Amino acid sequence: MTRTTADVTFLRGYNQALVMAVGRTARTFERSTVVGATGLTPQAVSKVIARLTADGLIRPAGVRRPGIGKPAVVYELVPDSRYAIGAHVARRTLRLVLVDLAGTVHHSAVSPLPGDFTPEQLLDALRSGIDAIPGIDDLRGRLTGVGIGMIGPLDHAHGLVRDAHGLRHWHDVPLREIAEAHLGLPVHLDKDVTAGITAEAWRHGGTFGDAVLIMVESGIGGGFWLRGTAHRGAHTNAGEFGHTVVELDGPLCVCGRHGCLEIVHNRAAEAGDIERAARVLAIGVVNLLQTLDLAHVVLAGADLLRHAQPYLAAVEEAVHSDVPRADWLSTDVRLSSLGADVIAAGAAMQVLDKHFGLPDLAPL
Repeated sequence: MTRTTADVTFLRGYNQALVMAVGRTARTFERSTVVGATGLTPQAVSKVIARLTADGLIRPAGVRRPGIGKPAVVYELVPDSRYAIGAHVARRTLRLVLVDLAGTVHHSAVSPLPGDFTPEQLLDALRSGIDAIPGIDDLRGRLTGVGIGMIGPLDHAHGLVRDAHGLRHWHDVPLREIAEAHLGLPVHLDKDVTAGITAEAWRHGGTFGDAVLIMVESGIGGGFWLRGTAHRGAHTNAGEFGHTVVELDGPLCVCGRHGCLEIVHNRAAEAGDIERAARVLAIGVVNLLQTLDLAHVVLAGADLLRHAQPYLAAVEEAVHSDVPRADWLSTDVRLSSLGADVIAAGAAMQVLDKHFGLPDLAPL
């Protein structure tokens, strides 16, 4: 492919993604809506709308008749034209969801994983779980791919699980490659918390500024959304929030260090002292806010959601009392809008993002 052809192909795909993002954000839209939100020319928008309509991704939804001028065709996204499957791989469980082009979760199921599971055991569980999704055979022609939100450390750029904490069989495993071969579908691999913050960004749209998703589910991680995009770091391994040290002479953590936030928190939770566990987490959150000056904190994870109110109260109190000048350095704290599905749903949304949309738009 020549450089000129490559540039044109990229531009066509980028413009299509912008229009799809408008369709995902607005319930209905016109050509002028897209022009205002994207900065594309009316002629370019007309060409993209024609292609997307031909592909069945959007459809006419009526006509708006202004007082002066020609009627304007109104369009809408066709949510069931494409789907993606999302997987959340935790240390004890596998959660699978089916998500449509609008980001709606149509199916969610969780199944146990063997203790200290191997890559082969995970692949078999993935295939069995996908085959068990109701109506999956009728949807295969509309499946875009499978997104996997996985325990780290993880090399997103190369599709490798480097050394998943607490799992002995996951040293430099090329999960993206072997999963594609095993499932016969395109696979997108990312860290669990990065997938989760992507889902929250989809839900909140353009109002979602710099943010973190804190997940507590057997381990503790943080997924970051900075300047309108997921932040993965120089080695795509950002998010090891639970492995920041809060107690210098503390207990040994699974990562090999002493006194990590995760192990200090888990010891308190295992002893039944949820208030102390929540306070430990809250201290870590305040440390993040002091470092990154974030506008939003989203709390998620099955272990946290079982005690949602104590955790929410502890983090809110710490944010309001421990951050200097909280009246000025204000931060919104909330529970995940997708509950236990947030990681799996975000992994599916990342697959859809890769093909059909971008989250950053001018205000609609």
